Amino acid sequence: MTTPQFILDLREKIGTSELWLPGTTAIVLRRALDPAGAEPGWSRGVADPAEVEVLCVRRADNGWWTPITGIVDPREEPAVAALRETLEEAAVEARVDRLIGLDVVGPLVYANGDRASYLDTAFVLEWALGEPHPADGENTEAVFVRADALPEMNPRFTRLIAKALTGSVEADFVS
Repeated sequence: MTTPQFILDLREKIGTSELWLPGTTAIVLRRALDPAGAEPGWSRGVADPAEVEVLCVRRADNGWWTPITGIVDPREEPAVAALRETLEEAAVEARVDRLIGLDVVGPLVYANGDRASYLDTAFVLEWALGEPHPADGENTEAVFVRADALPEMNPRFTRLIAKALTGSVEADFVS
């Protein structure tokens, strides 16, 4: 799903005025060797980037590479939203391991003129099942990429992925 119905409903009333929305980012990690043999919590140790893969998607609207991102629906827990977005966007099942960051993102202006800023909650997810593919039309590619060979991404995503690979269980609250 590209734009949630509750946002379309709001846009009918407020036009392109800036919205303040809850968002989520899912840094989905998978062991490069024997991913099915990984025990829950394996990502809490410092990871060798050559031995870990990160789920990356190429956005259909602008061609940028990102981890999984999305809007938290009304009354939805951010971690549940991260799992839902991962399944919807890349057809991958995962389990939430830990919170790694809370950031303000934006303001963003979309191609149609809509403006939004986000309070984004970022999580490390561990891959559980499925091979990624663009599942909902939001992305043109969905692939696991070794952490030492990631495509170019914006600095915020690069920072979150680096944080995920440290294994730290402490979240960052200031960028």
